[in-house]
Amino acid sequence: MNELRLDLQFFAGEKTEKATPKKRQDSRKKGQVAKSQDINTAINLLAVFGVLVITGPFMYEQIFGLMREFLQNMMLESVTEENIQVMVYEILKMMVLTLAPVFVTAMIAGMLANIMQVGFMFSTETIQFKLEKLDPIKGFKRIVSMRAMVELLKSILKISIIGFIAFFVLWNRMDEVMVLSHIPVSDALVLLADITIKMGLYAAVALFCIAILDYLYQKYDFEKNIRMSKQDIKDEHKNSEGDPLIKSKIKQKQRQMAMQRMMQEVPNADVVITNPTHFAIALKYDEQKSDAPLVVAKGVDFVAQKIKYIAKENDVIMVENRPLARALYDQTEVGQAIPEEFFKAIAEILAFVYKTKGKI
Repeated sequence: MNELRLDLQFFAGEKTEKATPKKRQDSRKKGQVAKSQDINTAINLLAVFGVLVITGPFMYEQIFGLMREFLQNMMLESVTEENIQVMVYEILKMMVLTLAPVFVTAMIAGMLANIMQVGFMFSTETIQFKLEKLDPIKGFKRIVSMRAMVELLKSILKISIIGFIAFFVLWNRMDEVMVLSHIPVSDALVLLADITIKMGLYAAVALFCIAILDYLYQKYDFEKNIRMSKQDIKDEHKNSEGDPLIKSKIKQKQRQMAMQRMMQEVPNADVVITNPTHFAIALKYDEQKSDAPLVVAKGVDFVAQKIKYIAKENDVIMVENRPLARALYDQTEVGQAIPEEFFKAIAEILAFVYKTKGKI
C-alpha cells in the first residue's frame, strides 16, 4: 500500500502537462520566452547586406569623393592644426551620413526580429544579479547540459556552412581575384566589395535557414522546461481560486457579520410575522424612505426563534400568519421592499399593529 502511494506521488510530480496560461504569463514576466538569437542575427545580416546592395554605389561615390578632396587639400594647402580639424570634422560628418542607413537598418531589423518572435516585452529579471549564478556546481551543470551540447553543435554547423560558402564564392571568382594586382585600385575595391556582399548575402540566407530550425528547437525546449505536473496545476488553481478552507472561513465570517447586522435591525421593526415555529420575518415601514414596507430580518428554525426572542425583548409585536410568513420568506430578501401582491395583507397587519400601539 505504501509503495502504491509513493508511485502515485511520483507520477503526480512528473512534469507531463502543458503549461497553463498563468504559467506562461509568469514565465514571460521573467523574460523566459521561446526565442532564437540566430533569427536576429540572420535578419540583421540580410537587412544590412540588402541595404549595401542598394546604397553601395552611392557610398562608393561619397567615400571616394571625400578621399579625393582630402588628398587634394593636403597637396594644395599647407597642413595646419586648424585645417586638419576642419577636414577631420568633414570626414567624420560624411562618414556618419554615408553609413547612417546601414546603422538605422540594423537597429530596425533587430527590433523587428525580436517583435516577430516574442512581441513587445520588457523584463529586468534576466539582468538582475543573483548569487546562484556564481555557484560553480550549477555552472558546470549548465556547461555539460544537453542545451550546451546543442549550442556547441549548432555553432560548429554555422562555422562550417559559412566557411564553405566563403570558399565557394571565392573559388568561383578565383580568376578575378588572381588579377587584382594588375587592375586599377578603384576596380579592385569594387570587385572586393561585390565578393564581400555576395558572401554576406549567401551566408545570411544559410544562417536564416539554420535559425528557423533553431527557433523550432528553442520552442520545443521552452515548452519542455515550462511543463507542469498535475500537482503544480492543482496548486496553481488553489492559489488562484483561493484555499477552499480559507474561503469557507471567510464566507462563514461574512454570514456571521450579516446575521449580526440583521439582528440589530429587529428592535427597530414594526412587526414580526411568524409561522409560528419555523419562519419569522421582521418588517419596518418608513414612508419617508420607501413606498412599501422593508424586510429588515428573516429566518427559519433557529434564526426564526432568535428573531422572535429579540422582538419579544424589545416589545415588537408578533403576528401569526402561516401562509404569509412562508410566502414572504420565499419571495423576499433582507433589505428589499415587499412585493406588491402582499400590500393588502401587510397593510391590514400594520393597521392592527399601529392601533395596538395607539399610533392611529
